[in-house]
Amino acid sequence: MSALNNDSLEQLKLAMRQFAQDREWEQFHSPKNLSMALAGETAELLDCFRWLTEEASYELDDGQISAVKDELADVLLFTVRLADKLNVDLFTAAKDKIAKNTERYPAEKVKGSAKKYNQY
Repeated sequence: MSALNNDSLEQLKLAMRQFAQDREWEQFHSPKNLSMALAGETAELLDCFRWLTEEASYELDDGQISAVKDELADVLLFTVRLADKLNVDLFTAAKDKIAKNTERYPAEKVKGSAKKYNQY
């Protein structure tokens, strides 16, 4: 993990902050509102896959891929914005979560299983 770097995520955070400031949207960007917007965008991402079979979800056409990219971007942008408002370093939080999951899901115990960490 030490080879990873946070520069791009930091730049994205600053760009999103400026975007909101330029539009005087800070007043609307409370953690509550941002989390609700994030949930809405996640639902829009889910909608891209509604009624598709497992196989079809891997074989999206250009229009479907474009829609998925847009929704993934929206999810990322609202996540970055919410983390900024709460002073959460997303990069560090993600690295910490990977470490926690590594402990919860030891490969030798969970390999090939979809069970949750408290079920094995």
